[in-house]
Amino acid sequence: MAKLDPAQYVRDVRSEVAKVTWPSRKETLITTGLVLAMSALAAVFFLIVDQVIALGMRGLFGLG
Repeated sequence: MAKLDPAQYVRDVRSEVAKVTWPSRKETLITTGLVLAMSALAAVFFLIVDQVIALGMRGLFGLG
């Protein structure tokens, strides 16, 4: 079983965090904007698909 050394763990974590390439503020804002835009686009797409399916079901079964 491996020996647990909290100090070594913290040193290892700091070493790994130093290797991370963090995105710039501009990259983060652009990516966030794209995610929000794609989410809105998907929501509109599924709204339209849902309405078309509902219209077809009403026409098929004569409900509503």
